[in-house]
Amino acid sequence: MKKIILSIEGMTCSACSNGLEKYLNKQNGIKKASVNLVMANASIEYDEKILDINKLNEFVKKAGFKSLGEFKEIKVEGKSKKEKIKFICFTVLAIILMYISMGHMINLPTLSIIDINKNPIGYTICLFIFSIIFIIYGFDILRNGYKNLIHKTANMDTLVGIGVISSFLYSLYNMILFFNGDTLAIHHLYFEAVVMVIYFIKLGRYIDGIAQDRTKEAIQKLVKITPESATIKVNGEERYVTIDEVHEGDTVISKPGERISVDGEVIEGKAHLDEAFITGESKPVTKNVGDKVIAGSINYDGYIEYKAEKIGKQSTISQIVKLVVEASNTKAPISKIADTVSGYFVPIVIGISIITFIIYLIMGYGFESSLITFVTVLVVACPCSLGLATPLAIVVSEGKCASNGILIKKSEILENAKKVNTIVFDKTGTLTYGKLKISEVRNYSNMSKHKLLQLVGSIESKSTHPIGKAFIDYLKDNKLEMLPVKEFGNVSGFGIIGRIEEQKFIIGNAKILDNYKINNVYGKDERELAEKGNSIVYVVQNEQIIALIGVNDIVRDSSKKVIAELNNKNINTIMLTGDNKETAEKIANDIGITKVIANVLPTEKTNVIKNLKQENKYVMMCGDGINDSPALATADIGVSVKSGTDIAMDTSDVILTKNDLNSILKLIDISKRTIRIIKQNLFWAFFYNILMIPIAIGILKPFGISISPMIASLAMVFSSITVILNTLRLKKN
Repeated sequence: MKKIILSIEGMTCSACSNGLEKYLNKQNGIKKASVNLVMANASIEYDEKILDINKLNEFVKKAGFKSLGEFKEIKVEGKSKKEKIKFICFTVLAIILMYISMGHMINLPTLSIIDINKNPIGYTICLFIFSIIFIIYGFDILRNGYKNLIHKTANMDTLVGIGVISSFLYSLYNMILFFNGDTLAIHHLYFEAVVMVIYFIKLGRYIDGIAQDRTKEAIQKLVKITPESATIKVNGEERYVTIDEVHEGDTVISKPGERISVDGEVIEGKAHLDEAFITGESKPVTKNVGDKVIAGSINYDGYIEYKAEKIGKQSTISQIVKLVVEASNTKAPISKIADTVSGYFVPIVIGISIITFIIYLIMGYGFESSLITFVTVLVVACPCSLGLATPLAIVVSEGKCASNGILIKKSEILENAKKVNTIVFDKTGTLTYGKLKISEVRNYSNMSKHKLLQLVGSIESKSTHPIGKAFIDYLKDNKLEMLPVKEFGNVSGFGIIGRIEEQKFIIGNAKILDNYKINNVYGKDERELAEKGNSIVYVVQNEQIIALIGVNDIVRDSSKKVIAELNNKNINTIMLTGDNKETAEKIANDIGITKVIANVLPTEKTNVIKNLKQENKYVMMCGDGINDSPALATADIGVSVKSGTDIAMDTSDVILTKNDLNSILKLIDISKRTIRIIKQNLFWAFFYNILMIPIAIGILKPFGISISPMIASLAMVFSSITVILNTLRLKKN
């Protein structure tokens, strides 16, 4: 199966996106399709043996829309200057038309050539020309409405199209009567209604477009971080090129004040880089030969050369943008409410308007009054606000999360995070920084401390566990060389093994001793080290314990505060770690966690999560993403705390790129606010239609209250504006 995201043109409401989504999901070869109204794209998972992009484009076309090809997630463009000028011009024309058609009603001065009383022919021709101009302006609405009606995916454009064409044809009929001598027919022209309905629909879409562009600001900021050019080194000479001309393996140069162009590895020089946009670390990070650099980082003070490793879509920034875009293409469960309603809404409205038209004729209101009521019902019921209620809020929230270093892979996380009542934390690298250092060595061998740690460090260098970094740093600080290691192996959950100088070494926690049936005669020493907050590493040679090493970690500055706030919110917190119980309990007591589950293997962590879920707990698991993958996948919400460079390989639901536990509180808060805003949006959208459709039908006519198609279109715009303004409240704080 292959996945692709296509840019879609022509979607105007939730009925459009739902119709296209249903149509795509019916096609042979498509496993799953999800259409995003706000981002104007479709995420399609398909069988490449059956389909290709050309066939997918054909499906989109047959559904009544246009595919613009593969979605370029790193390009987020606002309104063009030409589009703004065009809209302003039509706004002026709409105002002029209203003045001409209604100015005489309040005795405003009018040019005699277009005055209804002095020159009714000029007046009629003027209104007709204006209506033609606006029909051309809104031809995309009429065309899409017709196509969607033909494809049985009637949408907002269908409602507007039927209303506008009906009004125009009726006005054209009366214009012909007027030119044939029926002077009273001039009072039955509704060309201004045609113009204003189209204008207000365009106004609503223009506002919607601005709002949707604003929801993408977080993505825009990420995209702009990466420079558009780079300096590469070719045959010893510097060459200035565009970012597209940089290839993997090229030597790229960065000078003070410049941004890093692509992800890579330093091969020469030293510099301090600002990586706050990814890691949240406010202090510049020192980069030496062998260190990784991230595109967009700012070089403060040094000259470095680095080998380009991740180009274009493989770069860290592109991976982040891709995750945000893909997340916006998933649907939160709450969005199904609006999707289901809008799927039935348009056909029902067309049915109501036709029935209303017939009833009006039967009741003797006459064709004109019946037609106007028919058009009013169609226009007032356009589900713009309903279509924006959920997706707009989701995209705004995902953008806000991204700007806070919270990458969400599925929209449903925004709905479910507020349900969390239990959070399980891994210790090393999550509650602590994972920056381990060797604090104490109990050496029971005849070799020196340096020699012992050189042996251990050489084997640990082959491991990915955070503890290994402490030994590697020791070797670097003491300028000790790595020794060649043979027969290296990882004993999951226990430790590692390796052979150096024909001697086999076993390195790990206390459980590794049981695994190899080695008698532990140093239990007292282990307890002493553990009481000081050390993680314990046993070193075994020839089935004899030759050393006990205490490794210390630093508790995150935010851990204590975050745990306290979670406790205040009545969210249970649990520490789940493979470390020994004494060390884990000491750290847990320091930061306020009362429940500790220690000495567990990665597989046992999964069982703990399963047991909590069976107790009807809604569980969030927070780990470093290295040994915690099974537990992260098992939890209701898996959260990994790690640097942005590992994003592509991460299997969790949420990634905290800023390595800040405060992001968990932000995620829960954003989730609560998002769902509250969506519920408010859905209420106002439903309330608007429940209120306005009966008024459009004429239920209040006995009280002298009625509305015209023009007022109906204006009311529809205000409905969308209400939803937009309410949603944009999410961007605050």
